[in-house]
Amino acid sequence: MNGARQEAAPKAPQKSRVLLGLAALLIAACALPVSAKSQKSLKHENASWRGVVTYVTDGDTLWVRPEGDGPPRKLRLDGIDAPEICQAHGPAAKEALAQRLLHREVHVDTRRMDDYQRALATVTLQGDDVAAWMVSQGHAWSYRYRKDPGRYVAQEKRARAQGLGLFVRSDAVRPREFRKRHGSCYDSTRPGKAN
Repeated sequence: MNGARQEAAPKAPQKSRVLLGLAALLIAACALPVSAKSQKSLKHENASWRGVVTYVTDGDTLWVRPEGDGPPRKLRLDGIDAPEICQAHGPAAKEALAQRLLHREVHVDTRRMDDYQRALATVTLQGDDVAAWMVSQGHAWSYRYRKDPGRYVAQEKRARAQGLGLFVRSDAVRPREFRKRHGSCYDSTRPGKAN
């Protein structure tokens, strides 16, 4: 037995196993981003929960920490469009939202994710729709899509008629138009960019 040579295992099955393993890894790698994205969006789609507002980014974006702890979630108020933070009335809209909600408990109903990975949400404070309040006070426009004037068009008409907030100026520019003309407030090449 000392001088006996052991027979080598056939290489073909081992090579097949390696190829199968690599194929399985490739399939799993391709499926992971879809899976992670699906799971991330599921946390925000059609969910109803309570939490405390921890931060206000601008007139239509805020962070809410869900009850029972966990990290704060970034939300965009559904149905409105507030001025950009570097746009006329942008800081005032942010301040109005912060004064109304910061460190207060709110009820959140999310519907889907937007293009910036914010959950679109209806947020209520003691039963009052915060987005409706923002528009009625002249801090935001009713969000328009094509020919649909949006769900807060009545509040916008009243705020315009009363000359409230951003509607003090008849030449107030919608955020979408402002971004087309000037770019994003968060563009690092923009002079006086927002931080």
